[in-house]
Amino acid sequence: MITAAQLRAARALLGIDQRELAQRSSLSLPTIQRMEASEGVIRGNVDSLMKLVEALSLAGIELIAEGSASSAGGRGVRLKSPPPSAGSR
Repeated sequence: MITAAQLRAARALLGIDQRELAQRSSLSLPTIQRMEASEGVIRGNVDSLMKLVEALSLAGIELIAEGSASSAGGRGVRLKSPPPSAGSR
């Protein structure tokens, strides 16, 4: 599973825009936009999710599940805990 936050972070790490990710994953730009705008885990067509994850993997992105370690031990970014909500600042 991939979250919208992971998707945005992966795209930022690659230095690509939504249009480039859409091309690399053979998905439409509106599909990528909807995925990134969703809350939490991205839900959608299994085929689309597989294309997205495969494109990210081919680009060198390793998706790390919550509570899991990186299999390669490489660099990565992970939140230690959820960020505070806007109301608690």
